[in-house]
Amino acid sequence: MLDIVDHPSVRELRLARPPVNALDPALVGRLREAIEAAPASGARGLLLSGAPGMFSAGLDVPALLALDRAAMHAFWTEFFALCAAIARSPIPSVAALTGHSPAGGAVLAMFCDYRVMARGPYRIGLNEVQVGLSVPDCIQVGLRRLVGTYRAERLMVSGTMLEAEQAQAIGFVDELVDVDHVVPRALVWLGELLQLPPRAMAETRRLARADLVAAFADLAAFPVEAFVDGWFSDESQGTLQALVARLRSKSR
Repeated sequence: MLDIVDHPSVRELRLARPPVNALDPALVGRLREAIEAAPASGARGLLLSGAPGMFSAGLDVPALLALDRAAMHAFWTEFFALCAAIARSPIPSVAALTGHSPAGGAVLAMFCDYRVMARGPYRIGLNEVQVGLSVPDCIQVGLRRLVGTYRAERLMVSGTMLEAEQAQAIGFVDELVDVDHVVPRALVWLGELLQLPPRAMAETRRLARADLVAAFADLAAFPVEAFVDGWFSDESQGTLQALVARLRSKSR
């Protein structure tokens, strides 16, 4: 489900839930715990990675559709806590986007300090609207700070998925490399950052990311109940059920 690989000064958290590293309650919880535990283990940097060709396909919609309201409330609370853990982490992080990164996969990447993506026919984006879900404000903050307010609006409202080259051109991701070099390049980027004077780097980073930290300052105040209402609305359920039906027909 989640492989932990320790490199010098860097802890790699590798999503390992085949076939597409979909985010279910267990993986979301495990990933949050691992991110929060990394600094105490001695890690000075974090690297999030996936499998070649697929970073994460986002939420495990079939699994989540089987949950009742209480379980969905717990899931969304945990998912927002995961986003907060990345955004507020005291150590820098890099997303090694080893392939496709739609929806929840893109969300994880947005809150990291840096994004290295595989060059080629891979896509990234917040396509929640296309599958019947709204994009909560705390997630919107992450995309706005990468691509600007108006461009973020256009991408999110339409649910646009971007090819890797398009994503780099607008700042959604920072670098493109061949798929086999994504993790090594991400490690190099983190290594260079960690060679800087540590106090000066950490304090400057803290100030620069204050807007992200503020977006997750009070998790108890998050409108989880309203988001759960949206999940169970007729529109969302109908769209999500149709999505699952299409996925099942393709797999036959």
